[in-house]
Amino acid sequence: MALSDPIADMLTRIRNALENKAKTVECLNSGVCRGIAQVLVDEGYVTSFTTVEDGRHGKIKIALKYGPRGEILINKIHRESKPGRRVYRGVAALPRPIQGLGIAVMSTSKGVMSDRKARDQRVGGELLCVVQ
Repeated sequence: MALSDPIADMLTRIRNALENKAKTVECLNSGVCRGIAQVLVDEGYVTSFTTVEDGRHGKIKIALKYGPRGEILINKIHRESKPGRRVYRGVAALPRPIQGLGIAVMSTSKGVMSDRKARDQRVGGELLCVVQ
């Protein structure tokens, strides 16, 4: 089956796995999905991720992270830029989810990064998703 939006598929799989209290989740492998997974690891929302070869494109296996009492660390994760409506932001207009407690994941000319890193490097780009 052809998949038109692998980023939305990845975010939905993560949301569903968190609701089911799963330890890991497998997503389709692509450069942008690996970049989003790396940002989630760097910001402390997930433990780690690895790529698994399956003979086709491969998969990304993400180890989810929960709080000390089992609470979910990602309360809300949603897609901003979609295939039918791309959302671009300059460095001055980057969002600050929950006054800086959440992150926005950006696709910039320097790679996929969080909004904090994009502000530090003074680059804007496509607003992929927001994690709260």
